[in-house]
Amino acid sequence: MLQISQLRMVLDHDEEALKAAAARELRVPLHFIRSLAIKQRAIDARRGNVEFSYTVLVSVLEEEGVLRRMVKNSRVSLAPEESYTQLEGMPGVPPANFRPVVVGTGPCGLFAGLLLARQGMNPILLERGKAAGDRARDVTGFWRRGWDFNPDSNVQFGEGGAGTFSDGKLYTQIRDREHRIPWVLRELVKAGAPEDILVNNRPHIGTDRLIKVVRHIREEIIALGGEVRFESRVADVKIEDSVMKAVTLASGEVIESNQFVFAIGHSSRDTFEMLHRHGVPFEAKPFSVGVRIEHPQKVIDQSQYGRFSGHSKLGAAAYRFVVHCSTGRSAYSFCMCPGGLVVGSASEAGMVVTNGMSSYAREESNANSGFMVEVTEADFGGTGALAGIEFQRNLERKAFEVGGGDYKAPAQLLGDFMAGRPSTGPGSVTPSYLPGVTWTDLRLCLPDYVVATLQEAIKGLDKQIPGFAMDDAVMIGVETRSSSPVRIPRDPASSECIGIRGFYPAGEGAGYAGGIISAAVDGMRVAEQLMRPNG
Repeated sequence: MLQISQLRMVLDHDEEALKAAAARELRVPLHFIRSLAIKQRAIDARRGNVEFSYTVLVSVLEEEGVLRRMVKNSRVSLAPEESYTQLEGMPGVPPANFRPVVVGTGPCGLFAGLLLARQGMNPILLERGKAAGDRARDVTGFWRRGWDFNPDSNVQFGEGGAGTFSDGKLYTQIRDREHRIPWVLRELVKAGAPEDILVNNRPHIGTDRLIKVVRHIREEIIALGGEVRFESRVADVKIEDSVMKAVTLASGEVIESNQFVFAIGHSSRDTFEMLHRHGVPFEAKPFSVGVRIEHPQKVIDQSQYGRFSGHSKLGAAAYRFVVHCSTGRSAYSFCMCPGGLVVGSASEAGMVVTNGMSSYAREESNANSGFMVEVTEADFGGTGALAGIEFQRNLERKAFEVGGGDYKAPAQLLGDFMAGRPSTGPGSVTPSYLPGVTWTDLRLCLPDYVVATLQEAIKGLDKQIPGFAMDDAVMIGVETRSSSPVRIPRDPASSECIGIRGFYPAGEGAGYAGGIISAAVDGMRVAEQLMRPNG
């Protein structure tokens, strides 16, 4: 099998045209192409023309001779082996005394649990929130119907983790020598995700489909002998002689084991604080804060695709940017959601947090993105490994107060933000934020250095993304959950926490992932350690 990369095609090509293009690239007659499969498809709009760029796998007659002739063609190579083989030779026998316990059912916890269940280890998964369907009712009730905020069932907590209410982005920049990522994508498709995630270079599922996907993974874990328990918050742990031996639930139930995977996500602040009291080592780490910014999706489509804007094969356009500013900081786009909504994403009462969300179709009228500035330990205004948590809380409390104290978010028009004046109402862009916005001045809830960095970045961004600096674009505060504010150090070989045996910190909350795919991969990596004979 040969691999051809950067095979460019016009938007309206058909399957036979792609096959013909592969034959031309290989300099063989069309009948030499026995089969062709798309490995990856990307949209390339860099040169003023919009095309598809493919990587394809081709079975061809006289393969060795063709490959020899292509030795100087860097786009043609022997297709690499990309099988996930980490489970080969693993014993399919559960441990003698205890079932492994996985805390959290985000992508990290679910994929750790899935591997453990398939190896016959009958894991117990504990989730403080509710199952996806019940959780969705709580979240939409809070957003749209004025239901009380539920600190254990919200955008951050519940089956599927924070990624369930997002764009469902499935791309990552992590290294993957073990080929876990293709395996994860195939498992997601088996669970109900759209098949195009296997070939699109920037795949996404969308909130509307993620709920079904995580439910199917849970059902498989249970069918294989695992247990998934919702509304089961871990309130305490038992650590003796540097070994984690048990967790205590909020109900008072104690669960003993010799293997505990903590895949708790970046917002489990009370769990971080509890673990810290027990002497678990933590390190402060940088993260980013800022706002959500909204533009009409048609403006973004035009800026990215020009005369091809609106083409049926393109869908809603995305963007990304990084701007290095004279403040010594950078501003960048984060978790951009084409055709999406801005939504309330707090995990604690009396605070406002924003995030973006899209359905699979990305059909809403606005595009939104995090507009972020990195902050470091020097900015936190306190000492200690958990200082970043309190820094986040302070910004979220201010946003709650400035928004009016009823979970509405503070909002400002971009033109007013640049002029340093409060906004009094919307312009041509209707903010999508649920449960609603309060027009004000974002300087009341953002640090001065964040404001200055965002203002400087905006001045240059209109050249990169025409229309970005439109006066009526809406800025909504605050976004504080770009990544975990802490890291729990672990042994790189065993994945155990440094100094505490049987305790495996994993995923985004522990500081080892940053999105759905990287979290799922880290969950797999940790599960593999538990499955080894001495795990």
